[in-house]
Amino acid sequence: MKSYRLLILLIICACCVHTGHAQDDKKALTSANSFANRDSVDLIKDSARKTATAKRDSARKKFDPKKATLRSAILPGWGQAYNKQYWKIPIVYGIISIPTVLYFYNNSYYKKTKFAYEALYAYQNGGDTNLVKQIDKSIKNQDGSLLSINSYQSYRNAFRQGRDYAVLWFLLAWGLQVADATVFGHLNQFDVSSDLSMEITPTFSPVTRTPGLGLTLNLKPPTRKATVVVR
Repeated sequence: MKSYRLLILLIICACCVHTGHAQDDKKALTSANSFANRDSVDLIKDSARKTATAKRDSARKKFDPKKATLRSAILPGWGQAYNKQYWKIPIVYGIISIPTVLYFYNNSYYKKTKFAYEALYAYQNGGDTNLVKQIDKSIKNQDGSLLSINSYQSYRNAFRQGRDYAVLWFLLAWGLQVADATVFGHLNQFDVSSDLSMEITPTFSPVTRTPGLGLTLNLKPPTRKATVVVR
């Protein structure tokens, strides 16, 4: 009877030991699977990040600041169109059209007042009235009488100065649109995505219970090694 009891006790102990080993093996297998799943997820994330970075790099390579500068120097607005900033083209032509209109306006009246001054000067020194009759009506008084020679000389100088300033403003406007195309051509090369080397994230200190800002600087992307599970 005692031998049967001893045999039953040994069988129970053997079952307990086998169950313990089975649980340990199950825990080890679960841990290995979790590590493997974690590594596979990390590899997928790294692959997706590299693919996105490659796409951004290839998209940035399409924009060449030199081409944007050259095109805007040849034709106003061409550099902005190259940078995909089409909404700037009307602004560029609007800014350039102002000194252009002022140039033609001042140049037209400069020629008229210059001719009137020379005609009056020839009339006062030689008595020739042929040129006086050809003076434009837009630079005469309302009753059709002529202005004084000093007035025509003053108006001539003023319109000539306005014409020269219009040329200066035209060149300045042209240069500004070239500079705009160049600057934004360079800005297209910058990475503005969330995957940056430096990040500023909000933090909270549980000790002092105060919020703050955290600065993360990645000088080199970490390289992940494959995990080897030894059983």
